[in-house]
Amino acid sequence: MRVRPFEDIVTEYGPMVLRVCRAVLGPADAEDAWSETFLSAMRAYPGLDPHANVEAWLVTIAHRRAIDVGRTLTRAPAPVERLPDAGRSDSYDPDLWAALGTLPDKQRRTLAYRYLAGLPYAEIAGLLGGTTEAARRAAADGLKTLRTTYLEEAL
Repeated sequence: MRVRPFEDIVTEYGPMVLRVCRAVLGPADAEDAWSETFLSAMRAYPGLDPHANVEAWLVTIAHRRAIDVGRTLTRAPAPVERLPDAGRSDSYDPDLWAALGTLPDKQRRTLAYRYLAGLPYAEIAGLLGGTTEAARRAAADGLKTLRTTYLEEAL
């Protein structure tokens, strides 16, 4: 089987990885995690099994890089209250991010991996620890909260 050029992988999966990083870390730190994800992936790509699920592989790397970025942030000086708008070209919704930010970490990550990356609950459970049923419950609880907070505000 012929290996796809890495540039094609970035083009195809880059937007999905960025959405996942934003949902997990927030808009200000997502680009760092995205860059770190693809730097790590580029180094490991030559040894990747040609039959591997590239999307799940990238989400796993993004998950680990998001943890690394999160750890770095906890050791960094306190950020300014508000960053200037960087002129986003995608469908970034600050109200949705604010609603996601109120969710517990596991619910927010589960929703990101399920609905932005399209991972099955079994893979999410492997990433976050726990059972498939716990991942389903976290997603259901997170959606229920979003329906009562974010969707009511949007009406």
